[in-house]
Amino acid sequence: MTRAITTGLATRTDLLLTGISQLVTAEGAPARRGQRMGELRVIPDAALAISAGRVQWVGPARDWLPVGGAPARELDLGGAAVVPGLIDPHTHTVWAGDRLADFEARAAKTSYEEILRAGGGIRSTIRSTSAEMPRELARLAAPRIGALLRSGATTIEVKSGYGGSTVAELTMLEAISLLSAEQRAHHGARLLATLLIHLPPPARSSTRPSAPPPESRSRQQFLARVCGELIPAAARRSLASAVDVFVEREAWTVAEAERIFATARSCGLAVKLHSDQFHSIGGVTLAVRAGALSVDHLEAADEEEIRALAHSQTIATLLPGVSLHLGLPAAPGRRLIDAGAAVAVGTDLNPGSSPLFSTAAALGLAVRMNGLTLQEALVAGTVNAACALGLSDRGRLEPGCIADFLVLHSSDWRDLVYVMGANPVAAVWIQGRRWKDDTRRASTSEHVGISSDEPQAETVR
Repeated sequence: MTRAITTGLATRTDLLLTGISQLVTAEGAPARRGQRMGELRVIPDAALAISAGRVQWVGPARDWLPVGGAPARELDLGGAAVVPGLIDPHTHTVWAGDRLADFEARAAKTSYEEILRAGGGIRSTIRSTSAEMPRELARLAAPRIGALLRSGATTIEVKSGYGGSTVAELTMLEAISLLSAEQRAHHGARLLATLLIHLPPPARSSTRPSAPPPESRSRQQFLARVCGELIPAAARRSLASAVDVFVEREAWTVAEAERIFATARSCGLAVKLHSDQFHSIGGVTLAVRAGALSVDHLEAADEEEIRALAHSQTIATLLPGVSLHLGLPAAPGRRLIDAGAAVAVGTDLNPGSSPLFSTAAALGLAVRMNGLTLQEALVAGTVNAACALGLSDRGRLEPGCIADFLVLHSSDWRDLVYVMGANPVAAVWIQGRRWKDDTRRASTSEHVGISSDEPQAETVR
């Protein structure tokens, strides 16, 4: 027997949604782990009541009883399926320039080292991004945020990391702050800013054409500025909620990341980690020991690291768009879940390794490439992704949660991860209000071709 749940409050219902073929959600925080990731609550012929932007009641439509009087408004969704709003826990949506030449070169079998020597690669993105001011970076990023919203993302993490200097990193964070304010003004996605300590400056002997930032001519000077200036400034100005570090052979060492983590914690910021993308050098062990919110990538994670994640509170975030775009082995999602870990999925939207502009598509790729079931993918993109950002008030359609949800084109929720090449999301609702897309702009190379011709009809769905 399907049960109904209510807050028990006598507050009048602002909006009652009926005509829901299936309402599908995970239940309960915190993160779902192991086999529990496959457990969903599926309510056929459902209704959803909303009050003050939060879920007030959910259950079979036949069980609805007015609370505090008749609803102020009632809408029939016409037999569509409803799922929680998706949460994208890993994106790099703020950048300038493009990496199209890199893509063309890789297709012609040019090595990444050769691309770097020719002036391309991530250093080219750092050069282009660090040359721009906050408003221009925000302008360039806005249509990318819009694309993620259209795909169903109602909460989006946005990282810095393409600045290369204290000033440029703070400029990126300011751009994210501008984007966040714009979204709030238009009842759009909630954006969470993360300060990413991405790459150290190249060594003096490097053949790469890009030089270290003029303010830090050595790795240790750069690290000293990160810990002594950048992180404290970001915290003091409330420009970030977390600090992320890229631990890899060509990036930061575990010892360096520990120093960065200690500074972040002393400034009241949460910590996260990019790790095991290409090599396993101890990043997962550090993340677990430090109680990191998440450790992301994990393509090279071994069995010992999988077990460590399974016995920790750290979320394992998979980024299948990278595997697809770069032709890398996919992260061991199936083995992580079978071992008992809590898995999330993100797009890793960025210009170089994952030009993936759909959070729903990332979940579909996780099924096809990382071995997740459909049910696990939905959990990974909702409640577990929320936990990867330290959030517990979203990712589920339960009384008291933020009323972020998606109305699908289909009557069957499984189309969310089945459809390829089309958007399965008919409407995005944020805090109990339908999001109206005003982010569409002319397609340019700077925007990576993002535009939409979908009409903005004032229909329920």
